[in-house]
Amino acid sequence: MTTTTVNPVLRVAPATPAEAAAYFRAGLAFHTDVSDVAAALSAGGEAGFVVLDCRSTESWDQGHIPGAVHLPTALIREQAGRLLDKSVPVVTYCWGPGCNGATRAALALAELGYQVKELLGGFEYWVREGFEFETWQGRERRAPDPLTVPVDAEDCGC
Repeated sequence: MTTTTVNPVLRVAPATPAEAAAYFRAGLAFHTDVSDVAAALSAGGEAGFVVLDCRSTESWDQGHIPGAVHLPTALIREQAGRLLDKSVPVVTYCWGPGCNGATRAALALAELGYQVKELLGGFEYWVREGFEFETWQGRERRAPDPLTVPVDAEDCGC
């Protein structure tokens, strides 16, 4: 009797190139990353989007992206119309990859008619990549984590 070991990576065949392109293109329509947001915000002028922190006030006070709008997810339906312009895309963020708060906020905004993207990595990766953040005490910046950004290069090349 012969046993065949199944390769766990190829147990399910990869999608066709056309299917893969459609999938990844769609993903980019729904997500952005902290490096792209930071670059757009620091380029000067209008970024063309608003950043929305959907966490609690205590979390906001602990640290948030400079210039972000604070609107906890539970208050989106009640207050979004007063704080956000439907003609301006919104980028939502929460704590980090282990939290789906930004997803819930993005869903609530989309259901209200806003164009929305979710910030991959959330506040955690904003700080880990060494970008400046605000607290109730002022602005701070931590050293970049070499597991998230290149040490000896301007950018990661991706």
